Amino acid sequence: MTAAQPVTAPASQDHVRVSRSRHRLVSVLAGLAGLVVLVVFGALPYIAFSGTTNLLVNVFILMAMATMWNLLAGYAGLVSVGQQAFIGLGAYFVLILAMHGTNPFLALPLAAIGCGVIGLPVWWIVSRLRSGYFAIATWVVASVCEALIIRFPSLGGGTGAPLPGLGSLDPTLLTAYTYWVSLAVLVVVLAAAYLILRSRVGLVLTAIRDDEIGARSVGARVWRARQFVFVVAAIGCGAAGGLLIISQLNVQPTSAFAVQWSAEMIFVTIIGGIGTIEGPILGTILFFVLQENLSSYGAWYLIVLGLVAIAVAIWARRGLWGLIADRWNIRIFPVGYYLWPEGQARPLLRRPLRGARSGGPPAGSPPAGGPGAAEPADPAGG
Repeated sequence: MTAAQPVTAPASQDHVRVSRSRHRLVSVLAGLAGLVVLVVFGALPYIAFSGTTNLLVNVFILMAMATMWNLLAGYAGLVSVGQQAFIGLGAYFVLILAMHGTNPFLALPLAAIGCGVIGLPVWWIVSRLRSGYFAIATWVVASVCEALIIRFPSLGGGTGAPLPGLGSLDPTLLTAYTYWVSLAVLVVVLAAAYLILRSRVGLVLTAIRDDEIGARSVGARVWRARQFVFVVAAIGCGAAGGLLIISQLNVQPTSAFAVQWSAEMIFVTIIGGIGTIEGPILGTILFFVLQENLSSYGAWYLIVLGLVAIAVAIWARRGLWGLIADRWNIRIFPVGYYLWPEGQARPLLRRPLRGARSGGPPAGSPPAGGPGAAEPADPAGG
C-alpha cells in the first residue's frame, strides 16, 4: 500500500470585489439627496398651507404601513390581511392613555410598544399557519379586536370617541406638530427596515424569501426571524394607528379596524415593488397622485386603480421600482450584495430571465434588496 497522497489545492480563482451598490457615487448622491429632501420636508409647515401638510400626513402614515407590510410579505413570506388589528389597537391605546392624562404625542411610542407586546401572543396563535390560512387568521384576529373594543362603552362603543388632551393647542401648532411627528415616525420606520435588512436577520429573511426549505436546511432560525419581523410590523402599524387618531382627533372602530388599510398597503406595495424598500415609497406616491386627480370622477377612480394593478401584475411583476432598478441599476437603499472580478471597473450588466417565480426577484436579475443576494459577473456582458 502506498501512503495517501496529499490533496492538491485547486487552482487559484480570480479575486472578487463585494459592494452594496453597483454605483457607489449614485448611492452617495442618493443619500445626500435624501438628507436634502428630509430638511425640505421638515421646513414645509413654515412655507406650505395646512392642506398640503395634512395630505402629507396621510401619505406618511400609509407609507409607514406599507413598509411594515412589505417586511412581512416581501421578505418573511407572511401575507397578512389583518394588519388593521394593530392599526386600530394603536389608535385605541393612544385614546386610553390620553383619557388618563397622558399627552397623545407622548402616548404614541407607548401605544406602539403596546402593539408589539400584543403581537407576541398573536404570533403564537397564527405562526403555525401558512399561505391563505395565515392571511385569513390575521383577518379574524382583526375582527376579534374590533368586536372586543366595541364592547367597552368607556371607549365610545361602536360610535367611537374623541381624543382628549389636544384641545388647548392652537390649530396651526397642532397641525405642524402632527406633521413633524408623522415625518419622524416614517423616518424611524424606514431606518428600522433598512437596518434590519442589512443585519443577520436580513440575511435569514432573504433566504426565507428565496427558499424557505433551503434556509431551514442550512440552520437558519426561520421561526424566530419571522416572529421578530411580525412584532416589528405590529409596532410600526401601531404607531401608524396612533398617528391616525392624532390627525383625525377621534376614532371609530369600524374605520380603525377596516380591512381597507390592508388593501391599501397591499396595493401600494405590489405596484411599487414588493421585496424592496423603495417599492412602497413609490407605490404610495403613485396611489395619492391618482387619488388626488381622479377621486372626483367617482367609479372611474376605482377602475383606473384596478387597471394599474392589473398592468403591473402582468408586465412588471417586480413593480415599478423593479423596472427603474433594472434599467438604471440604482438602489436608494442598498441592502444587497454585488460580486464582480476585482480588476473590473464596474460590474457587468445582466438582464432578468423570463419565467421567474413571482413574489421575488427574477432569476439572474440584480438583487432586489435582500442582503446576501450575491450576483456573479456575467462573462458574456449581457
